[in-house]
Amino acid sequence: MRLSVLAAAAVTAFSAAALAKLPPLSDEAKAKAAETAAKAAWSDKVAAYELCQSMDKAAAGYRAHAVAAGHPASAPEQTPACVNPGPFAAPVTPAASKPLEASEAHSPPGAATSPPSNKETSAEMTGQRK
Repeated sequence: MRLSVLAAAAVTAFSAAALAKLPPLSDEAKAKAAETAAKAAWSDKVAAYELCQSMDKAAAGYRAHAVAAGHPASAPEQTPACVNPGPFAAPVTPAASKPLEASEAHSPPGAATSPPSNKETSAEMTGQRK
């Protein structure tokens, strides 16, 4: 009896942690999820294309075998042509706008080869006290 009460209390205590709200996904995680979904959709299209080709091949083989055996073969039904989805192309997502510090747009391309031409500190240039 005591053991079952303790087990029920433990399940109740730990279930609250399992039901906690998860933080929202980051932009990188959303982009990765979108790419994974696009790749899965493309994979489904490739599988449908390969299935279509194999069904056409099986039907052609059946008709050729039936004609060779002297049996009348039914006329092939008109079905849509198999459509090749082509190679996978990742979805283009707009680059997130980064602050200048993160994008390194303000940094010169090379390393400094000489000291600054001005010996004043920025506080002295703006008139502020150190």
